[in-house]
Amino acid sequence: MKYIMFFVQVALFGAFLFASPVSIVFAQEKIGVIVTGIQADFTMWKRGALAVPGTDQAFIKKVESATLLLARNGFMIYATQDWHPADHISFTTSHPGKNPFDTVQIGDRIQTLWPPHCVQGTENAKVLLDNSIFLAIVRIGQHPQFDSYSGFQDGGTNTEMHPILQAAGIRKLIIYGLATDYCVKATAIDAASRGYKVAVIEGLSKGITSETTATALNEMRAKGITVLDKIDMTRITAM
Repeated sequence: MKYIMFFVQVALFGAFLFASPVSIVFAQEKIGVIVTGIQADFTMWKRGALAVPGTDQAFIKKVESATLLLARNGFMIYATQDWHPADHISFTTSHPGKNPFDTVQIGDRIQTLWPPHCVQGTENAKVLLDNSIFLAIVRIGQHPQFDSYSGFQDGGTNTEMHPILQAAGIRKLIIYGLATDYCVKATAIDAASRGYKVAVIEGLSKGITSETTATALNEMRAKGITVLDKIDMTRITAM
C-alpha cells in the first residue's frame, strides 16, 4: 500500500510541476533548493514597501505549494532572507532628497536606492512560507554599508550558504523566488561560480521590470545556468 501511495504522490507531483507526469527516484542524488526573498515587503499581497509586480496571494501560494512538494519528495530546502538594519545604505532615507530607484555613487560602486524594506525584527521582514520547510534560512543585507543580493555573499564576505551546502553533499541547485533580476540572479550566478550545477525556475520567480528580468535571464544563461519555465527533472538530472 505504501508503494501505491508513493507513486500516486509522484504522479501528482509531476502533474503539478512538470510538463507531463513522470516517475522519478528522488533519492538518487542530493539536490538543494534555494528560495529567495519570499518576504512580505516584496509582495503585492502584503502591500510591501518594495512589492514586485505579480506577487499576489495566488503566486505566493503557488511557490509555497511547489516548495512543500519538493520538501516532501526528498529535496533539501533553504531560503534567503533580506535582513537590513534601519539605516541601511541602500535606503532612500539614508540619502536625503533622493527617490526610490535613483542611483548614487558609493566608493567604487553604483548603488540603486530602495524604499526602506525588510528591516530587521519587523513583520514585513519575515519569510512568508512555513519556516519549518527550510533546513536553513540565510540572512543577507545585514551590513549597513553594503547592499547584497546573493545568498552566498553579504557585505563582501561569504555567508554560511556554501559551507551548509557542501556539508550536505549538494552539487545541484534549483533556485527561484524574488526578485528574478536581483536576488535570484545574484544567488544563481554565485552558485555557478562555486561549481554548482544550477537551474532557475522562471515560473516560480518574478522580476521588478520585464526589461531587467529578460537581461538577468540572459546573463544567467551566459554563465551556464539552466533556465526553465517549470521544474523539469529530466533537464535537472541531466545537468
